[in-house]
Amino acid sequence: MLQEVFYWIFNMSITAALTGLLIMLVRLAKRIPRRLTTFLWIIPFLRMTVPLGLDSPYSLMSLLSKITTRTVVVFQPTDDISFSMMNSVMAANSYFPITYKVNVLENIFSIASVIWAVVALAIILMLTVIYFTTLYEIKDSKHLRDNIFLSEKITSPAVYGILMPKIVLPASYKDRDIELIIQHEKTHIRGLDNLWRMIAFLIVAVHWFNPFSWMLLRAFLADLELSCDERVLVKLGADRSKEYASVLLDSKQGATVFASAFGGARIRTRIENILSFKKLTRISLAAFIALISVIFYVLLTNAG
Repeated sequence: MLQEVFYWIFNMSITAALTGLLIMLVRLAKRIPRRLTTFLWIIPFLRMTVPLGLDSPYSLMSLLSKITTRTVVVFQPTDDISFSMMNSVMAANSYFPITYKVNVLENIFSIASVIWAVVALAIILMLTVIYFTTLYEIKDSKHLRDNIFLSEKITSPAVYGILMPKIVLPASYKDRDIELIIQHEKTHIRGLDNLWRMIAFLIVAVHWFNPFSWMLLRAFLADLELSCDERVLVKLGADRSKEYASVLLDSKQGATVFASAFGGARIRTRIENILSFKKLTRISLAAFIALISVIFYVLLTNAG
């Protein structure tokens, strides 16, 4: 059973890496706002977690199926509609249960599946320890107002926690103007960014063997921070972008695993994105949504 699970996880990881790399190319287009491209990361993460996909002749996988990969149809309610699993490894003769083409492949996947499970559980355990250790570090923080606290143990403002998130500032920020910093952290809270961070880390923990998954995670976290900056400016107005960038430059940079920090992405990239911020017109928003919808359809469907 474990061996079969790993076989499909391995296949899902290959497909996710391919779609993720294509999204890395899409995000190079600076005209597309990060608050919109962030949604594209749903595609590789879904590819890592959901084995089934709707078949379509217009899928990117339909093109690839002519070269390397294949699909295994799992459910076909009608002649025109079918759901399948991507099979890039193509190491088996039959599926459910899997019978491998040669015995050596069965041995390889048997050993690899045990290693995969042990390491994945170890990473998840480590992430759990980090999460609760992070919360423990700010346990003695002093209440300032609302859900805002001050702590001597941190160097950068951040949101801690998921169910009852707290905005924790360094103690030295007590007498500073923190309006824009608080706006930033509240935007993280409204967007449930800490929850998405945790989900992303847990998904990548399952796909730890794939180096591309860690690269995609890093890009996703950077986009999450850039998206937060843009969402703040949507509310404040583009005329305050220089002021917002100035506050960012004056703040110490820091990053934690399960806390959305004010300085959680490369400072130069964030400054450039902030200073080039422009509000979207209705026409451009509709065009971007249409483009993203097409990308979703092409990359999330399987070969038809």
